Formats: sequence, C-alpha cells, structure tokens
Amino acid sequence: MSHVLILGAASDMAQALAYKFAAEGFDITLAARNSGRLADVAPDLEIRHGISAGVAEFDALGFAGHADFYTNLPHPPDVVICVFGYLGTQETAQSNFAEAKKIIDTNYTGAVSILNIVANDFEQRGSGTIIGISSVAGDRGRQSNYLYGSAKAAFTAYLSGLRNRLAKKNVHVLTVKPGFVRTKMTAGMPLPGPVTAKPSRVAADVFAAFQKQRNVVYTMRIWQLIMLLIRHIPEPIFKRLNL
Repeated sequence: MSHVLILGAASDMAQALAYKFAAEGFDITLAARNSGRLADVAPDLEIRHGISAGVAEFDALGFAGHADFYTNLPHPPDVVICVFGYLGTQETAQSNFAEAKKIIDTNYTGAVSILNIVANDFEQRGSGTIIGISSVAGDRGRQSNYLYGSAKAAFTAYLSGLRNRLAKKNVHVLTVKPGFVRTKMTAGMPLPGPVTAKPSRVAADVFAAFQKQRNVVYTMRIWQLIMLLIRHIPEPIFKRLNL
C-alpha cells in the first residue's frame, strides 16, 4: 500500500488532504509542530478508512533537524505533500524584518530544506510524487501581500525546477495554486463566496491532479482565468490599482 507523508498536517487543508488520500486507500503519516494536536486525527483516519496512520513531530523552521526527521520516519513515503505555510501580516512585515523573515522562511526556505532531502531520496529510488501547495499570490506581486506572494512565487519556481530535474527519474512534481480557501488561517477575512473553496474542494482537486499526473493545478479552476487577467494588466495601470 502506498504511503503519504503530509508536512504541516495540523492545518485545515492538510487534514482535508489526509482524509481524501486515506479514503482512496493510502496509509498516512501526519507531520507537524506540536504533533500532539493530531493525536485524535490518526486513529480516526484508521477507523474510518481501514488504513494505517501515524504522527511525527516536524518543525518547518527547524532546518538542522530535517535530515534526521526524514531518515527516522517509520515508513518511507511514496508521496510527500508540503502544506505548511504562514500568511503573516504584510503591514507588520514591512517594518519588522522578523515577521518578513518568518513569512519567507516558512513558505520557502523550510520547504526547500525538507524537499531537497525528499527529492534526493526519490531520485535515488526512481519513483515518488512531490506535491507542493503554493498560492495564486505568487503569480504577481500585489501591495496587499507581496511578501507572502514573493515567497510563494519562489516556491512555485523551485517546484518547476524540481519537476524539470526529476521528470527524467520517474518522479512527479505537482504544483498546487489555491485561491481563497476558508480555513483557520483566513478566518475573519472578507472572502468572496463564489471564488472561495472549502478545504475538501481543494483536496478533491489535488487528488484528481495527482491521479492525472498534472504539473500545475489551480483550485478553484476559475483562479487560472483570474490570475491570467491580473498578470496581463499593463504595469502603468497596475501601479495605480489597490490590489
């Protein structure tokens, strides 16, 4: 049975992915900082779906411990899903580099640190799938969230390069670009209902893209059109917009 490792498994989106993959028969390892928060999730996955589920301690910002974390996993994964992220506060990050660094390190540096290790393992084994949850925010910098967006843009470029490198080794890399998603991270934000997805919708889209060996998927699909339009706004006009 194939095994899925979910990095950043405490988030709403990550748990929706765990339940979707478990429903399709995959064993699951849930990895997160303060993994005790997941103590009830693993047995629930096992009872609901008849699979094996475990929990591991993982800190995206604990770069020095990433190699040991991966080496000591009880089951070598066949699929690794990188879900962790940090939206942060743009206004704070503009004047407080500690906040800017946390946004950058959580959304990019930490992902590169652990996925380099995963990529080397999968390349040596000649199989595997890496799924990276990026964001439409990385498609064009906007004044409202350009620090978060720039980190996600870097992550998207990283996944693209990884895909180019690993395709020759039978390793698939899928980039996921969600738009607005109703989660704890976006709680309190005035999200427009028609283009805001539930975590379960994102999970279904991700699994379908995984099955079809897609390279990049937007979820919801309408975001592909929205971001196409935003990317093509001429810069003299774009500078005057409040986005």
